[in-house]
Amino acid sequence: MHKLFMDDFYDESFKLIAVHCNLEDYRLAYLLNKSLNLKLKRCQDDLDFEYFKSSYAIYEWENTSEYITWHLVANICKKEEDSLYSSGTLFQDSQRVLKTFNLIPEYKNVNYFIKISNEISDLNDKVVLNKINRIPQIITSYSVDPAKLKSKDYLIF
Repeated sequence: MHKLFMDDFYDESFKLIAVHCNLEDYRLAYLLNKSLNLKLKRCQDDLDFEYFKSSYAIYEWENTSEYITWHLVANICKKEEDSLYSSGTLFQDSQRVLKTFNLIPEYKNVNYFIKISNEISDLNDKVVLNKINRIPQIITSYSVDPAKLKSKDYLIF
């Protein structure tokens, strides 16, 4: 009898960059395309988790000449839901509440993640981070070690 673990099969090496900014996802994708010479495009479907409880915008560009795939994914999803109220009240007025969900709960303050999957070429993190940090609308960006994340499975797409 043999026991197989998913870690035996899935060994994708990727770099992860956290981005803090107050931009909409399409605006950030445009600025990254402009400053890093990328061609990020919005994917047709968003990342959906827990039966559509939360969804996250995702942009992708597959650079076939350098064998690098770039992903820009939102870390924050804000959704309006009905609030719970006690029955037996005089008025049956339901109130709406804005709930916030995070793709990577360990980094609640991060607005976006950039995932760089490279098969062959070795991309220099510092050069990419310097170019991202030069964009005036970005507050800060830094590298994150994906191996230390508890919820790194959410980054498999």
